[in-house]
Amino acid sequence: MPRLTKIYTRQGDDGRTGLSGGQRVPKDSLRVAAYGTVDELNSALGVALASGLCPRLAEVLPGIQNELFHLGSDLSFLEEDKAKYPIPQIETRHVTRLEALIDEMTAVVGPLQNFILPGGSLGSAHLHLARTICRRAEREVIALTRAEAVGPYVVQYLNRLSDALFTMARYENHARSVAEPLWDSMA
Repeated sequence: MPRLTKIYTRQGDDGRTGLSGGQRVPKDSLRVAAYGTVDELNSALGVALASGLCPRLAEVLPGIQNELFHLGSDLSFLEEDKAKYPIPQIETRHVTRLEALIDEMTAVVGPLQNFILPGGSLGSAHLHLARTICRRAEREVIALTRAEAVGPYVVQYLNRLSDALFTMARYENHARSVAEPLWDSMA
C-alpha cells in the first residue's frame, strides 16, 4: 500500500503531473482527465453514502469505491508499464459482479415502465448524479482509447457501473417508499 509522507510536492506547479509509471504529462491530458473523473465519481459516491442510503446500498458501495481505486490505478499506468508493476486493475470479475448486482436490484424494483427523472429521495438523487459522472468518465476513457491503449475491462466496467448506479437509484427510492419521478412526455 502506498505511503504518502507529504501531500504537497510542488512538482505540479508547471501544469504537469506524473503518471504512476513516472512519465510527466500535462494535467489536462486525456488520461489525467479520465482518472480525474473517476476520482470525482468516487467522491460523489462518498456523498451518496454520507446521505444515509438503505442498508443494502451502504453494504455494496464501499466495495465499488474500492474498485474505483483499482480503476484509477489501471488508468494511471500506461499499458506498457503494467507488466513492470504489480498493480490493481479492473478485471472481468468486477464487471460480472456489477451485472449480478443489477440483476438482484432489478428483481426488487421491477422492469422500467417509463423514463424516470433523476430524483425522488435524497440518496437516489445523489446516485443519479454519480451515474452522470460515471457516463462522463466513460466518454473520456473512450476518447482516450482513440489515442492510447487502456485496460481491457475499463470501458465495460464504467458502462456497467452507470447501469448499476441507475438501478441503485431506483432501489433507493423503492427502499424509502418514494415514488419514482416519471417523465411526462406530454407536458
